[in-house]
Amino acid sequence: MAKKQRLDKAIAMQGSLSRSEVKTLIRKGAVTVNGQVVKNADFGVDFDSDTVAVQGKELSLSMHIYLMLNKPKGVVSASEDKKLPTVVDLVPKELWRKGLFPAGRLDKDTTGFVLITDDGEFAHDILSPKKHISKTYHALVNGTITDEMVEGFAKGVTIGEDFTLPASLKKISSEEQGDWGEVILKEGMYHQIKRMFGAYGLKVLELKRVQMGKLPLDPNLEEGKCRELTDEELKLVSTRDESTEE
Repeated sequence: MAKKQRLDKAIAMQGSLSRSEVKTLIRKGAVTVNGQVVKNADFGVDFDSDTVAVQGKELSLSMHIYLMLNKPKGVVSASEDKKLPTVVDLVPKELWRKGLFPAGRLDKDTTGFVLITDDGEFAHDILSPKKHISKTYHALVNGTITDEMVEGFAKGVTIGEDFTLPASLKKISSEEQGDWGEVILKEGMYHQIKRMFGAYGLKVLELKRVQMGKLPLDPNLEEGKCRELTDEELKLVSTRDESTEE
């Protein structure tokens, strides 16, 4: 796929400058492409092969950005909210760009891996149940995870008027409050894990997303912090779960 873009738009896409600010800098001769001053805003640049600098500072051009955020409690999975902080609010200025949104939602009090991007097509692909991209969670429930639950999750669970796709459940530890379980889903219904355990009379006390696709949450990423994904990590996010193949 061609990655050529107008010079002014290519620079503005990186997030730190508005389109009008970029055009002003271009007119003033403050922008170079491959070491040569370019004063035409509509000059075409190739994201893969051209080197663009603004006021002597080289830019790392990318069509889209993909961020791993370790979401804390009390933050909503949205681009904006009038009352509460959002996951996009946690993106630092150097990584921020117009059009960022969370690819999938976590409840306000659920923690862990949220992927933030400005690439709608990629987000649609990893969220579609037909793609079989799994999301892995650790849940603390106020009771015992039984073999009956494990078998039930594997068949699919009736929650209200909905019936879930088969999901994986395994007990990973116990503590005074109850059991910790690992749940792997391939869809994202509203409050799905809470409702699935609720079908067995259990309440979810803590919930954390620990993996998307084949990419685990970076254990060194502090809550409330985010970082850009590498190309290899991005491939792992979109790796489908072959155990679901027919």
